[in-house]
Amino acid sequence: MKGLKRRGLQALVFGFVFTVLVIGAASAQADWPAVVLSRDGTPISYEVHGTGEPTLVFVHGWSCDARYWREQVPYFSKKHRVVTVDLAGHGHSGMGRERYTMASFGEDVKAVTETVGSQTVILVGHSMGGSVIAEAARLMPERVIGLVGVDTLENVEYPMTREEFGAMISPFEKDFVSACRRFVGEMMVPGSDPALRDWILADMSSAPPAVAISAMREMLSQYVSGEAARVFESLPIPVITVNGSLWPIDYAANRRHMFSYDAIVLEKADHFLMLNRAKEFNRALEKAILELARSKGQ
Repeated sequence: MKGLKRRGLQALVFGFVFTVLVIGAASAQADWPAVVLSRDGTPISYEVHGTGEPTLVFVHGWSCDARYWREQVPYFSKKHRVVTVDLAGHGHSGMGRERYTMASFGEDVKAVTETVGSQTVILVGHSMGGSVIAEAARLMPERVIGLVGVDTLENVEYPMTREEFGAMISPFEKDFVSACRRFVGEMMVPGSDPALRDWILADMSSAPPAVAISAMREMLSQYVSGEAARVFESLPIPVITVNGSLWPIDYAANRRHMFSYDAIVLEKADHFLMLNRAKEFNRALEKAILELARSKGQ
């Protein structure tokens, strides 16, 4: 009888431990990055945190990745489902493309958003991500209710000449690491956190040069051709940007092409304001999200 009781107790303990391990494993797996194939078959890495609508899909900038949203994920996932994406050629995503176009990046965002199953989405894009989220919104008109650019889209009409285009690309083709460090360093204000500055410079300059140069060519070519402005003309959704004050905003130019446009400017903030001015930035982004949700009756 004692043996039976002992075995029964052991079974009970084993069952409890097994249940805890299974639940713990399921919880851990829920936090692991996932992968979905983009339209061309490129594997795209993404993560999902939190619950609540509208869903916020965060898209990083040129030669960055999902880590650049690390100050936003815990803040916004308290009330929203937060999705972070590594675009093709960046972070943990595949890099088999010959050209890294804004349209193909838009397909990456679409693949992730549709896989997650979000029906009400606000796309948030930093730097080059501003062009990417416009392309993604064109592909998902039934899902996207608004766009938030982060230190981007200062003037979608900027008339870049082919001479300017060549002058910007040439240094990267000659010495990518040095050109990247110089280019990125000019987008940060003096006095910013030295450790953060060093990390950003080292991280972005270690990007695969072929990917980075292709993406820069494709992004800048939209300003040569005028596509940077035209892409917004088919989007019946509002756009808000949260920008630093390094570069002036041409409100009139943007409003000629966007359904509606407004900006929140953080004075003396630089290109990486979501990292080095995180608390102020999060409040500004929260305001932008509330305005976009309110405009769609959310």
